[in-house]
Amino acid sequence: MTAELAISPASVHEAAARIAPFIHRTPVMTSRSADERAGAQLFFKCENLQRGGSFKIRGAANRILSIPPADRARGVVAFSSGNHAQAVAIVSHRVGIPATIVMPTDAPQSKVQATRARGAHIVTYDRQTEDREEIAGRILRETGATLVPPFDDPLIMAGQGTAALELLQEVPDLDALVICIGGGGLFSGCAVAARSLRPEIRLFGVEPERANDVWLSVEAGKRVTIAPPDTIADGLRTLAPGKWTFPVIQQFAERVLLVTEEQIVDAMRLLLFRAKILVEPSGAVSAAAVFHRAVEGAKRIGVILSGGNVDPEFLVGNL
Repeated sequence: MTAELAISPASVHEAAARIAPFIHRTPVMTSRSADERAGAQLFFKCENLQRGGSFKIRGAANRILSIPPADRARGVVAFSSGNHAQAVAIVSHRVGIPATIVMPTDAPQSKVQATRARGAHIVTYDRQTEDREEIAGRILRETGATLVPPFDDPLIMAGQGTAALELLQEVPDLDALVICIGGGGLFSGCAVAARSLRPEIRLFGVEPERANDVWLSVEAGKRVTIAPPDTIADGLRTLAPGKWTFPVIQQFAERVLLVTEEQIVDAMRLLLFRAKILVEPSGAVSAAAVFHRAVEGAKRIGVILSGGNVDPEFLVGNL
């Protein structure tokens, strides 16, 4: 562990204790059909069964619960295409503070409705022409609220790492861990947690070919920004890895793997019809990589299924 990294194993353990009353300890599931497709034994950490339908509540809870009580009354602001929005809304509702969420106009309606149902105020924007961080900044200045960013924050990263902490506590002898990458919060936290428990574990990030900002950044050795990507994995449409997350990715990721849109849908289909696990496109990215044997030489592989919030229309039209 190098000094410049934003989080440590202790950060993840502290987060685990802090957020325990707010989250589910999600199951680890297996499937012989999935194992046959991957040519390895797979252990799925089912964050699709998490509160709010994704891992995002782990980081959101850790960040919000760390806000000084005197500042909580002014509320929180977040920006998100859906899963982080729901997580922030759930935690804010639980602790009784107002939440404003900046969401793109093309966010899945199921995620918009679920966020609104938790009492959050939603401000929409056009991701092609408007800057969500600029909009959030204006709201912060007007209200004095606290920002709860989707990934680039040490408390968010530490909270997300509790998913790997739980997985390795239950299945300690994994050869590799495969994790989707959007902004890098989940990968960063999980990488730090996993290496602290099993130093020899191999770590792989996965993102869609159409949203390959992290892959490009790793290749370039610096953070690269891309245009708004067009991918069905709406939770992974980030434009660049975070300033806090990227050094962790650089240090721990053996490789960043890329998957096609067709491979994502194929993984969703296999997980649903053979393993009876419903995941959204972003949640299927890590499985898509192992199903297409992108991870070589590993016999026991942990796969984090990051979320399960998929629109019914997408299921009908694609699966």
